[in-house]
Amino acid sequence: QLQLVESGGGLVQPGGSLRLSCVVSGFTLDSYAIGWFRQAPGKEREGVSCISRRGDSTKYADSVKGRFTISRDNAKNTVYLQMNSLKPEDTAVYYCRAEAFWGQGTLVTVSS
Repeated sequence: QLQLVESGGGLVQPGGSLRLSCVVSGFTLDSYAIGWFRQAPGKEREGVSCISRRGDSTKYADSVKGRFTISRDNAKNTVYLQMNSLKPEDTAVYYCRAEAFWGQGTLVTVSS
């Protein structure tokens, strides 16, 4: 059974950093491109970043370009989202996705 589990969220001050992890099971990670999405309170879910199956291509939403970095370690079946220079508007539940499969999400709160 395909499963994705996010972790690494928490409370951080503006300007701080967090690294989110998405561990996948039930399939080999290099079978799929992986995306990170987020949903802020009262807003629709939006795409943040994605990475190709081999990790040689990445994309970012304009709002996070230059601050977030997506990477993957296929040997560990894990995709990461390094988030730097965090802003209050980055506050959201962050999800990873592979095809039609979603994780349960991890909450990131950016506040002083």
